[in-house]
Amino acid sequence: MHKEPSPADRRLTTLARHLDSSSVEPMDSANQSIGVSPTSASAGARNSVFHHVVQAPEDPILGVTVAYNKDPSPVKLNLGVGAYRTEEGKPLVLNVVRKAEQLLVKDSSRVKEYLPIVGLADFNKLSAKLILGADSPAIRENRVTTVQCLSGTGSLRVGGEFLARHYHQHTIYIPAPTWGNHPKVFGLAGLSVKTYRYYDPATRGLDFQGLVEDLRSAPSGAIVLLHACAHNPTGVDPTSQQWEQIRQLIRSKALLPFFDSAYQGFATGNLDSDAQSVRMFVADGGECLVAQSYAKNMGLYGERVGALSIVCGNADVAGRVESQLKLVIRPMYSNPPIHGASIVGTILKDSSLSQEWTIELKAMADRIISMRHQLLDALHARGTPGDWSHIIKQIGMFTFTGLNSEQVAFMTKEYHIYMTSDGRISMAGLSTKTVPHLADAIHAAVTKIG
Repeated sequence: MHKEPSPADRRLTTLARHLDSSSVEPMDSANQSIGVSPTSASAGARNSVFHHVVQAPEDPILGVTVAYNKDPSPVKLNLGVGAYRTEEGKPLVLNVVRKAEQLLVKDSSRVKEYLPIVGLADFNKLSAKLILGADSPAIRENRVTTVQCLSGTGSLRVGGEFLARHYHQHTIYIPAPTWGNHPKVFGLAGLSVKTYRYYDPATRGLDFQGLVEDLRSAPSGAIVLLHACAHNPTGVDPTSQQWEQIRQLIRSKALLPFFDSAYQGFATGNLDSDAQSVRMFVADGGECLVAQSYAKNMGLYGERVGALSIVCGNADVAGRVESQLKLVIRPMYSNPPIHGASIVGTILKDSSLSQEWTIELKAMADRIISMRHQLLDALHARGTPGDWSHIIKQIGMFTFTGLNSEQVAFMTKEYHIYMTSDGRISMAGLSTKTVPHLADAIHAAVTKIG
């Protein structure tokens, strides 16, 4: 007895007919052109709609790691990446972070629902207190709006785009040199990027006179990017007295300070000390922006945890500013991820975990400081020409060695040491075992190339 094919069988038969080229009726000339569309796989690369796209250069910082990974040498050393490493050269996950994650995993009430556009409420409140101080008048007066963003980079980008839309001045002054991503982030956000003098190659310290002159000549109302502490790439920070002079100058010209705080607690090992520059500007009652990152100080690099705080003139303005920040964030990434911010919130709201974090944080900062002293001692022991005292005068993750691009290339080729071409090295990438190798390379570079 003949059995009727099921609906599923009929669909499969129809599909097979469509897939069989012999069963396809000839197309008219207009339809045939679809077969040689530039987007079809058979068209070949030369007919691609993207055939004009050129190979982009590697990111100057991330590209260092790409080159390092390709090097088979057993003595290779990566000092380019801005990430903490242990004495054994391994990435570190803080014990307190693991504890916080365990608490989160065991909490069966937690769900994976979307966060609000502005992020996790506890995280935002605690982040503002961490950078501005728990007793900050601005927080007490509800003049601060804080939104969770995608680490420091995302916080800068959201802040930059907000300013491009709502601030009367579209020029931002950034230090020369600065983190390589700053000009791109602010330029693409819609701001015009200019520089002010910051680093003096002759002294390998701060060009304070140049800084003051350039900010004094900036147009009234211009935005000024300031590194809160541990300036990247130079490791050179203003003194407290110099910060006060900078504050007075910025306020007298009605400039708008935008702080990038990527290393709070990571520079000196003290969270409050590393936030003093920001708090100085907030204490005078003026307005400012602060981008925070938890990549370095909690080791949450890949979790992309950050915050943007805008200190406003009053609570009413702060509320309206937040409403507009939502309109920046919504079409950009809609809302931020929940896991990393939950880790930070869990640690900051628990006094025991917070205390444990500060101990681990100080240990990281102290190890970097120790690497500075060991490198200086090693160069002195070799009689390396020049004054290398800037290695211990500079602060934070990076040292601006003063080596030129030719010397850097020599060290990469002959000693398999990788760093950015401007001579910046990550002190966190060093260990007691690798300091002699770096000292040998520096000594050879400056004696052979000069």
